[in-house]
Amino acid sequence: MPRALITGITGQDGQYLAEFLHGRGYDVFGVVPGQANPRADALQEEMPFVEVLGADLQDLSSLIAAVEYSQPDEVYNLGAISFVPLSFRQPELTANVTGLGVLRMLEAIRVVGGRDNPIRFYQASSSEMFGKVRESPQNESTPFYPRSPYGVAKVFGHQITVNYREAYGLYAVSGILFNHESPRRGLEFVTRKITNSVARIKVEIQEELVLGNLEARRDWGYAEDYVRAMWMMLQQAEPDDYVIATGESHSVEEFVERAFTAAGIDDWRRFVRVDPRFLRPSDVDTLIGDPSKARRVLGWEPTVSFDDLVRLMVERDLGAERERLRSLAR
Repeated sequence: MPRALITGITGQDGQYLAEFLHGRGYDVFGVVPGQANPRADALQEEMPFVEVLGADLQDLSSLIAAVEYSQPDEVYNLGAISFVPLSFRQPELTANVTGLGVLRMLEAIRVVGGRDNPIRFYQASSSEMFGKVRESPQNESTPFYPRSPYGVAKVFGHQITVNYREAYGLYAVSGILFNHESPRRGLEFVTRKITNSVARIKVEIQEELVLGNLEARRDWGYAEDYVRAMWMMLQQAEPDDYVIATGESHSVEEFVERAFTAAGIDDWRRFVRVDPRFLRPSDVDTLIGDPSKARRVLGWEPTVSFDDLVRLMVERDLGAERERLRSLAR
């Protein structure tokens, strides 16, 4: 039975990946930092098949211990300070976790090694590395120009993964994932903020949706499709890096309009207000990925369209808000 170790397992991608790997017969181990972390209890209640290990991307010795104990065939490094606006407020923490944390995990794998087979390592790289894009669409050869501390830290993580692959012969890959969303997305992210607010406006417990840059354009896909691509990368004979994207770009305004439509609200402009407080010090205008290599080599294809993704998220949030109101009325 194969074994997998996942950092960031309490996040959107970590949860979907854990379910996917469990469905394929893996023993799944998840790294959760800190003692008595409430997220660990919630994770074990929802996913009792996951064995939770206490370790931290800021502490090499704890990562070595986690790798020694779990003896994984595959390590998926999804842990990061992943909220871009937060990276401007806490740049040092972002660099330490999102950047140096990759180095520490790679070093733990190098030190421990594999008992029978080499450990295969997946690094969660990001389209935010492209930042002020040099070409469109962006592919595996597009130069990086990050526009946030998060993007800069991700570039370090990406390049140190390449370095360990070339210097030590580790089986190490990076998935350059463009934006991917789901009902499990945190409320701090703009897509979930939109769908949750639209649901609350629909049931008349919220009056407006306050946003920043409505013109920013992103390549949005479905998280479950993207974790499947992570696994597919580690099944290849040779390690390599891949862009995972839909090849379509949509603005935040388009996302807002589709979300209100999905909730049955026609004039979305009556409910939306732009506030400069939500603008980043330096923003990324347009991202659109070229997934042709992933399609050609991995045989990967996205299965959920932009419209279906927005509708799925709105319907889930609307259902949760209606259930909450019913519970309060009992």
